[in-house]
Amino acid sequence: MMGSSTANSMLWRRLDAPGHDACRLVREGERWRLEGVAAFRDDRTVAQLAYRVTCDQYWRTLDAHVHGSLGSVEVDIGLRRSARGVWILNGEAGPDLPDCVDVDLGFTAATNALQIRRIALRVGQSAHVPVAWLDVAGRQVSMLEQRYERRTESEYWYEAPRFDYAGMLVVNSAGFPVVYPNLWEEEQLAIPSRQAPARRSASDEGRDREHGGQRA
Repeated sequence: MMGSSTANSMLWRRLDAPGHDACRLVREGERWRLEGVAAFRDDRTVAQLAYRVTCDQYWRTLDAHVHGSLGSVEVDIGLRRSARGVWILNGEAGPDLPDCVDVDLGFTAATNALQIRRIALRVGQSAHVPVAWLDVAGRQVSMLEQRYERRTESEYWYEAPRFDYAGMLVVNSAGFPVVYPNLWEEEQLAIPSRQAPARRSASDEGRDREHGGQRA
């Protein structure tokens, strides 16, 4: 069952560039709120971007907001989907994307979870999922064609032809990808290994015998 209380927060490590991303998914009445922060280096530019996405009870995107910086450039982008399905970018109508009910923030793996939960595929099923893809650097929104195929309870074959990308996503119970090949993976808690006691030398044992078995 998706959405257990222990699986609604995520920490990723970026694989194609130095960076991390942390997010959480919160239910508010009949709505869902995804919020997180990504920090990474891209094309010699350091980025720090906070994001928030609100969905209705059926996981359709209502609005999204991204703020932060790309190097020395300030970022403050608002995006919302009107009741008629029109995407509004910073108060202005964007391109006509009538088939897109999901937003995709290209700098994070978090929004894939919202798409996965909305389409709710059973094992063996597949779906084409066009999304409103937000290009933060270009301040533009456009359609991104995607395809998901659920292979097992936790594995989805994912394709994004526009970026010549395909890979097997492994997701947790909340739908967050824990393995996103070549792009993201869940940051694991490092558990220190237990070290065996250091072996005592023959000279140490000799000194102990000289002092009656006692060590200073």
